Amino acid sequence: MAVDAARSEEGFTSARAAQVMAAACRAAGLDDRGAELIRLGENALFRLASAPVIVRVARGKEWLSKARTEVAVSRWLAEEGFPAARIVEDLEQPLLVDGHPVTFWHLIVEGDRKASYGELGGVLRDLHSLTVPEGLELPSFEPFDKQELRMERAVIPPDDKVFLRKRWQELRDKYAELRFETPKGPVHGDAHVQNLMVDDRGQVILIDFEAFCYDHPEWDLMVTAVEHHSLGWQTDEQYADFVAAYGRDLYDWPGYETLRGIQEFGMTTWLMQNVQEDAETAAEYRRRIAGLRNDHAPRDWRPW
Repeated sequence: MAVDAARSEEGFTSARAAQVMAAACRAAGLDDRGAELIRLGENALFRLASAPVIVRVARGKEWLSKARTEVAVSRWLAEEGFPAARIVEDLEQPLLVDGHPVTFWHLIVEGDRKASYGELGGVLRDLHSLTVPEGLELPSFEPFDKQELRMERAVIPPDDKVFLRKRWQELRDKYAELRFETPKGPVHGDAHVQNLMVDDRGQVILIDFEAFCYDHPEWDLMVTAVEHHSLGWQTDEQYADFVAAYGRDLYDWPGYETLRGIQEFGMTTWLMQNVQEDAETAAEYRRRIAGLRNDHAPRDWRPW
């Protein structure tokens, strides 16, 4: 459904996202008054004050197919009884509002703790063991599908864009030589521990299906492996719990260094989309681009 399709080339800021959210709520018959922005990343997430609903606004019409995948995956996982985020079923989804795909999700009431890395390993093990049903069309994992748009639109110095385009091509060449030995199956595509929530009943719930795909499980193991071995974001004990729960350490695989490069590039270009939001985001982007320019330097990146 399109609602006043226009201005798709405007910069995607928190203010712009709020305008789209309000229009989407009006189209869906929801009250947007008092809605709170809870995250601005690849999407903008708003929590409604009037109903237990999360409104998810994507950056542009190029993300429409991903929004459709999110809706389909949520419905499938619900049928499987898999602990995952649920869409609001009685609304037409996704909406296309001023060139932005919008989806509506049931609010997950958080408990008093965060998910552990051992729980992440267990959730991924269970997810990868599922069989994708006939009729559910899932894309392959595309590690470079968003990068060109990000580089084109980001408000960063021209020299950074030149460097990133060169690194992008180098990584594409390495990716072309990558050989997997595992069978394909359902893959989350952005499997970091922040994409798990623990609700007020203690249930661990998987969220964010934008990158969900049908591919090799290494793409899901890549995230935590890089966060530990390259960035030092987990203790040895936390990472050991992840490996024990899943049953594999990707660091031992010959393709790890290629996946490390792809993951760090994606983390940097993801963040650079929001450098105009505040000085803190801009400073973290500068840390990350400096790290990409020196592969052997220690990473002092901060979780975001």
